[in-house]
Amino acid sequence: METIKDNKIPVGISSCLLGEKVRHDGGHKHHSYIVSTLGEYFEYRSFCPEMSIGLGVPRKPIRLVTREDGIHCVGVKDPSFDVTEKLIQTTNEQQHWHRKIYAYIVKKDSPSCGMERVKVYNNDMPTRSGSGLYTQTLMQNFPNLPVEEEGRLGDAKLRENFIKRVFIYKRWHDMADNGLDLKNLTQFHAQHKLILLSHNQKQARELGKKLSNTRAEEVKEFSDEYLATLMQILKLPATTKNHVNVLQHIQGYLKKNLDTDDKAELTQIIEEYRLGQVPLIVPITLLRHHFRKNPAPYIEDSYYMHPHPKELMLLNRL
Repeated sequence: METIKDNKIPVGISSCLLGEKVRHDGGHKHHSYIVSTLGEYFEYRSFCPEMSIGLGVPRKPIRLVTREDGIHCVGVKDPSFDVTEKLIQTTNEQQHWHRKIYAYIVKKDSPSCGMERVKVYNNDMPTRSGSGLYTQTLMQNFPNLPVEEEGRLGDAKLRENFIKRVFIYKRWHDMADNGLDLKNLTQFHAQHKLILLSHNQKQARELGKKLSNTRAEEVKEFSDEYLATLMQILKLPATTKNHVNVLQHIQGYLKKNLDTDDKAELTQIIEEYRLGQVPLIVPITLLRHHFRKNPAPYIEDSYYMHPHPKELMLLNRL
């Protein structure tokens, strides 16, 4: 269903991941998957907060430290060199273009860009408990924005989860730009309901119930809560158990169309997925095959079996 290439999705990114030599030692951290593969679908807006505040290349390294009034970002060799406020300020100054992106990929472990588990020093004893000040402020300013570290993209489940969130977040904004009303929001929810159920069935049903109780004149007020809940559910990992429930639900739309052998085959494939013997793409491919012959409007409109471009092959390792 997703074939975006020419009309790429604007995504923010730490400059070093694109190969720009902006690291403190004059180096870079070019990431081939991000540049070559995701670059087919994402249009990157690169930014280096440390360069933005004038630290230059090469520069003395900085790190996060704990002080009485909170966490500061200071020089490794000169703790009096404090760039905390400058990093927060430069983040806030970028909000004009942060509003126009649909995701952000940041550099792990960086005291400015790291998303999580960044070293924080207390009397020279580090704990991996911090976030880079730029990314932390970015996420505070835009809590629904999908943000991920390049290191975590090496994990198949985290990679699929992030990219799925990006496409859904973009679709949300496209829908809102075309006119946010009860009809459009209801259609959007129907298209993503099965995806939400694969992440958390209880919260997905609660969100659907709230939507069903929303009146037309309440949609704009409810939309902020809907988006926040939507993105929060999607951040939760989808589970095999939930996927099986969704697959079996989808299978129900074919009960009058398949013969005994086809039903048995589909049931067996879903069971093999449950047991971890085949990846998710296998039952989904079989379901796609049957729905091509037996179309069902609700399933056809759903993004569950087409959450992102098939060329990315993200379902092949789930």
